[in-house]
Amino acid sequence: MSRISDLVKELCPAGVEFKALAEVGTFVRGNGLQKSDLVDVGFPAIHYGQIHTFYDTWATETISYVAPAFAQRLRRAEPGDLVIATTSEDDEAVGKAFAWLGNREAAVSGDAYIFRHSLEPKYVSYFFQSDQFRDQKRRSITGTKVRRISGDKLAKIKIPMPPIEVQREIVNVLDPFRELEAKLEAELEAEPEARQRQYDYYSDSLLTFDAVVPRVPLGKVATILRGASPRPIQAFLTNAEDGVPWIKIGDVVAGGKYITNTAERVTAEGALKSRRVHPGDFVLSNSMSFGRPYISKIDGCIHDGWLAISDFNASFIPDFLYHLLRSAPIQNEFARRAGAGTVQNLNADIVKSVSIPVPPLVEQRRIVSILDKFDSLVNDLSVGLPAELNARRKQYEYYRDQLLTFEEKVT
Repeated sequence: MSRISDLVKELCPAGVEFKALAEVGTFVRGNGLQKSDLVDVGFPAIHYGQIHTFYDTWATETISYVAPAFAQRLRRAEPGDLVIATTSEDDEAVGKAFAWLGNREAAVSGDAYIFRHSLEPKYVSYFFQSDQFRDQKRRSITGTKVRRISGDKLAKIKIPMPPIEVQREIVNVLDPFRELEAKLEAELEAEPEARQRQYDYYSDSLLTFDAVVPRVPLGKVATILRGASPRPIQAFLTNAEDGVPWIKIGDVVAGGKYITNTAERVTAEGALKSRRVHPGDFVLSNSMSFGRPYISKIDGCIHDGWLAISDFNASFIPDFLYHLLRSAPIQNEFARRAGAGTVQNLNADIVKSVSIPVPPLVEQRRIVSILDKFDSLVNDLSVGLPAELNARRKQYEYYRDQLLTFEEKVT
């Protein structure tokens, strides 16, 4: 950063000029390109949705193409242009952009703008990630469900205009951060299957017991009841604060452990016609994604797509029972008993009859400690590879915003 500071002092001692984007370039809206037009080979093409899901700060190749003859009817980004997604359901993603650095033009879809300019391409792309850009764009976003920003509004956003030498030096500092972050993200994305195999191995080893450990039907050591639905459910839904949380499959996070809140509530009358669960009770899906356990942290009601498991504390530590119900032997047994048809269903009698090991509580605590530590090691943002990625990302964001902050020239 000292190199950049020295350049700024030497080349713009009176401060850096800020200009509206319209003063340093032109905006051209993409057109006429639909997802159905994309093919695997042909003329490079960029669909606005891909800016959200695939492209980052810059790109030299596209992941999709269109027929060359069709491309001639479309508006195209030239090498060095910025390509900007102008719609999203999320304000943070509105205006997400990347620099197109390929060696030829690329066709661009509607709901995206091409910004043609004479600045350092990556510098402009980094600016579009900065707090300065986000703070300015927020005032110009419109729409309800679909949020958008127009080319006219983008054109009014001001960008700091240090000399090109400073722009390039900023890019030279930020590029290694982005490359390291991309490497860590790739490693993290490549790990899920390996992590799952590791977890399954340790879990199956720790949750496999010899004949010394007693096995009993789950129904002997826990109360298992099917949920119930007041009908018609629409007649019992309420927005009142004293309504009872209505737990649905959409209220649980994929791969999550706990149920902490719900999107809907039912009336007290509806709750009387349903099945009540309490903090610490388990709910088990019995149809879609059947057999998946969750621990409720709230008082709520469950419909007949769930089973409730309670009154197990004399035999199980909740976290041990959670790992046990997720384990391959128990899940396989659920699947076997649920039937081989297209639609598999668990019912309370099936779950009650499944035989499960009941080791001493001290052994359960030891196993939980090992499995929880393993889970933290691979998933917790405070440790392991996720922690390193999180730290690098915060470091990058800090330096990016520092490098793009200048004293404005007074004119």
